[in-house]
Amino acid sequence: MKLADLAALAGVSTATVSRALAGHSSVNEQTRERIRVLAREHDVRPNQLARNLRMKSTGAIGLVLPLGHAKTQHLTDPFFLSLLGFLADLLVERGYDILLSRVIPDADDWLERLVDSGRIDGLLLVGQSDQFAAIERVSQRYRPLIVWGANRPGQHHLTIGSDNVAGGRLAAEHLIAQGRHRLLFVGDPAPPEFADRLAGFAAAADHAGVAYTVLATPMSPEAVHAAVAERLAGGTIPDAIFAASDVAAMSVLRALAEAGIDVPTTTAVIGYDDVSLAAHTSPSLTTIRQDLAIGAELMVDRLLKRVAGEQTESAIVPPALIMRQSA
Repeated sequence: MKLADLAALAGVSTATVSRALAGHSSVNEQTRERIRVLAREHDVRPNQLARNLRMKSTGAIGLVLPLGHAKTQHLTDPFFLSLLGFLADLLVERGYDILLSRVIPDADDWLERLVDSGRIDGLLLVGQSDQFAAIERVSQRYRPLIVWGANRPGQHHLTIGSDNVAGGRLAAEHLIAQGRHRLLFVGDPAPPEFADRLAGFAAAADHAGVAYTVLATPMSPEAVHAAVAERLAGGTIPDAIFAASDVAAMSVLRALAEAGIDVPTTTAVIGYDDVSLAAHTSPSLTTIRQDLAIGAELMVDRLLKRVAGEQTESAIVPPALIMRQSA
């Protein structure tokens, strides 16, 4: 049955049927409900694609995790799952479909292909990876693009993210206040967010005159575990470790336990993110919390304002030290 047939049954115009099924306020509620009932009885559905084309809207938002150098990271990482979950819930509540992708850039124009595909009204990127230049380039012409990541002076693309420098500083200051003086940073220092965490950690250590070293490693749990185990086997035992993420910190705890090193008596451990599992490790993990619920709200709010043509600015979510048993 076509809309014209439904209109004849309802005794109204085809335009009235179309507006009623779209929920338009120009049709009174009694008539809208009568038309909806007839539509259900005769299995008539409005053509959403045609409606979207008329409105120049797809009704979908892209939710993308770009992995350049960090190909070993996955959507199953608790941090990504938590943030993606918050974002997805907020977008669905606002009536959007979600196009979820884990992208390993295969060419310089990977982001252009996404935003020019005609499949989305806007794009949320979770992380910058090593794709800062590509994101900066595309954001010059494509405004509905919001990134969870680090903010650099003078950058064009809009970011929401934790103050990673402050978070790294909090971790170091807490460890130094406990009398720790052989500090180790574990993680990949290349991504902007991790680089900022290391910068804050290093600045606090330098200010206090405390020695620190960096164990650079890919961020997969297996790689972190192997790197830490090798360092410990070499006889170098730090009295404090700051891991670039909670998942990395969990691998650190495992390597320390296997080496028979007590946490926190011999070595204190701090992570970053405060994922849900952090409170359930043994010992429970001291960490730097990023408030992902607030961050997700900021990302979606600013994206939808940009979709509507409004001006919006970047925002920083303050970190917080969450003290548990590991430090």
